[in-house]
Amino acid sequence: MASVLVVEDDQFVRSALIRHLTDAAHTVRSVGTALEALREVAHFRFDVVILDLGLPDLDGSEALKMLRGITDVPVIIATARDDEAEIVRLLNAGADDYLTKPFSVEHLSARMAAVLRRARSGSAEAAPSSVLRVGGLTVDPLRRQAELDGASLDLTRREFDLLAFLAGRPGVVVPRKELLAEVWQQSYGDDQTIDVHLSWLRRKLGETAANPRYLHTLRGVGVKLEPPVGEPPR
Repeated sequence: MASVLVVEDDQFVRSALIRHLTDAAHTVRSVGTALEALREVAHFRFDVVILDLGLPDLDGSEALKMLRGITDVPVIIATARDDEAEIVRLLNAGADDYLTKPFSVEHLSARMAAVLRRARSGSAEAAPSSVLRVGGLTVDPLRRQAELDGASLDLTRREFDLLAFLAGRPGVVVPRKELLAEVWQQSYGDDQTIDVHLSWLRRKLGETAANPRYLHTLRGVGVKLEPPVGEPPR
C-alpha cells in the first residue's frame, strides 16, 4: 500500500478521494493549496501525489514546477483541462501521469498502480548492490537505507539520492551541473535547489556549512563528501 498526498481544493472531490484511497488501505494526507502541498512534501515522505491544477493560490502547473524543485515523488495530475498541448507540457515538466475529470475510482487505482510500479522498478534497476561506506557513514542503495555511526538516518527520497551519489565518489569534487544531471535528471536548474537539499542533509548529519564534517562545498566548483579528519574511508 502507498502513502498518498491529495492536493485538491474542492472539498467534495477531496473527501471522495480520501474515502476511496483509505478504503483501499492507503495512507492519505490531504491539503487544499499548493503552498500547503510544498510544506507536506518537505516534511513527509510520500509514494505518490495526486495534484489538482485548479488550486486557489497557484496554478497547478506552477505547483508542479515547485514540487519538482524539492522532490521526485511520482505526481499524477488531476485536471478538467483536456487540451492535448497542455497535457504534453505538464508531462514534459515532470508529471508522471494525468487523469481528466471526472474519472472513476477504478481508473485512478489503475493509474496509481502503474505509476508506483514504474517508480519502484526504476529505483531497483538504478541501485547498485554494494554498500557504500565513508567514515562512520553507511549507505545501502539497494535497500535505500543510510546510517551515521550506527544510527539510522531519516532521509527524503531526494536527500538519499544525493547522499548516495556523493558517497559513491568519496573525496571527489562533483560539479553542480553533474549533480543536477545525475540526481535531479535536469540539464540545467537553480543552484538554490542543490543548496537547500545540502542544508537539509547537513542538518541530519549533525553538521553545518560553517563547520562541515562530511559535506564540503567548494565555491564555484562543486561538492564533495569525505570522511572527517582522522577517519579514513572504510
